[in-house]
Order: sequence, then structure tokens, then C-alpha cells
Amino acid sequence: MSLVGKQMVEFTSTAYKDGKFITITDKDVKGKWAIFCFYPADFSFVCPTELGDLQEQYETLQSLGVEVYSVSTDTHFVHKAWHDDSDVVGKITYAMIGDPSHELSTGFDVLGEDGLAQRGTFIIDPDGVIQMMEINAGGIGRDASTLIDKVRAAQYVRKHPNEVCPAKWKEGDDTLAPSIDLVGKI
Repeated sequence: MSLVGKQMVEFTSTAYKDGKFITITDKDVKGKWAIFCFYPADFSFVCPTELGDLQEQYETLQSLGVEVYSVSTDTHFVHKAWHDDSDVVGKITYAMIGDPSHELSTGFDVLGEDGLAQRGTFIIDPDGVIQMMEINAGGIGRDASTLIDKVRAAQYVRKHPNEVCPAKWKEGDDTLAPSIDLVGKI
């Protein structure tokens, strides 16, 4: 069952960010746009490439009012150790949430049978409602640059509820106003 259009799960978790352990709750997330990027495990292969790529997009995402959270079933202690050990992960400035209790991974329906989070990406609006979700197989890394247009489209539709963004929509492109007159005309 899809989580799109549903409220994100309530949670309290510990994260590693900016050299500190911090507590993050669902209440901290609400009020702004957010991206949750779940990944299987620290000290692995594809995961650091994805998280490094996400860091490269972080400044642009922040300029759009989006906060980024990465999540794995590792602890916040392991996140710190990985951050201290890896050149790629050491550059990360967004929060790395530990989910050893599987609260978030279960709540976002990305917990695999092996006890690890699947590669799930979620865009959450300021009301805490999931607007986009995508789950990749373990061996398929994600491209964080695609999130920019998805966030912009979600933000546009939120501000213009009577319009929709067609495929390959970019900011400034034409949108559609759904009506009976468009049926069969596109």
C-alpha cells in the first residue's frame, strides 16, 4: 500500500549532525519541506556514493526550504564513526538518523526482511504528508539531482492546487489545469 498522501510516522530518534548527537522528532520535521533518504548500512558500497551525491545537492535543496535526513538501521554512534572514517561521508552536513529500533524503517515501510532499510526516498510537505516515495533495489543507487525538480513540482502544486505538473516538468514550464476539456486531448 502506498504511503503517498499519508501522514509521516510519529518518531523520536537520535542523529549525528555537525559533530554532535541530536534528537530529532516528527515535530521537528513538520513546518518545512523534508527529504528522508533511507539506505541499508554504513560502511558499505553503494550507500556512501548516494549520501555523497545527496550532500552535493544539499545547498540547492536548502535554498528551496528543504531539510534532508538520511536514515539507516545503524546507531548514531556508527554514523559518527563512519563520518570520521570516510572522506565522502565526512563531508555530510545534513542529519544522519540512527534507527536501530526500526521505528522509522517500519513506519516508512522500507524495512527489509534482513533487518536493513531499503533504498527509500520520500519527499514530505510542511504538514508532514508524504508527497513522493521511491524505493530502489539494493544494488541500484539513486541520483539526488532528480529530487530538485520533484521538490519544485511538489511545491508548485501545493501553491497552485488547481494545476498539475506534466512529465519532465521544470520550473517555469507550462502546467496543466485538469478539466473535462483536456480528456483525450493530450
